[in-house]
Amino acid sequence: MIAYHDTEWGRPAHDDGYLFELLLLEGAQAGLSWSTVLNKRENYRRALDGFDYTRIARYGQAKLDELRADAGIVRNRLKIESTVRNAKAFLAVREEFGTFDAYLWQWVDGVPVVHRRRAGEPLPASTELSDRLSKDLKRRGFTFVGTTIVYAYLQAVGVVDDHVEGCVAIA
Repeated sequence: MIAYHDTEWGRPAHDDGYLFELLLLEGAQAGLSWSTVLNKRENYRRALDGFDYTRIARYGQAKLDELRADAGIVRNRLKIESTVRNAKAFLAVREEFGTFDAYLWQWVDGVPVVHRRRAGEPLPASTELSDRLSKDLKRRGFTFVGTTIVYAYLQAVGVVDDHVEGCVAIA
């Protein structure tokens, strides 16, 4: 968890492959701890063809059955099926905007929302931004993108920077 925090979390990300990976992982985390999903990250990478959204969009029932039998990932049927729906929706966003990166970052005019919170200060579970983005993602066919998941995603990919004051990970 420390390595993830110090090297990834809250850093602005612009690579579509990475943005898709984190979107799937955040959705898989629903109802679980982030450490559970983070510990399964390499298993997800193996099982989901390196998070290749083009390949995932073409998964059929046989592949979904294979994933449901894979003890290395979260085997929730709805979460597994959402990977295919989300890959298809992701491709549609790329078709419309050129990249998912362009779509995502236009919500904040390309500039991260920076909060410098004091240690121990509670973080919100959602914000007006995550509410709006969640609603739009759902409209576009994404699943497992409720406002709380979306807020965690925005934090993870650096659209929102919620590092606390004095955090060593702040560049």
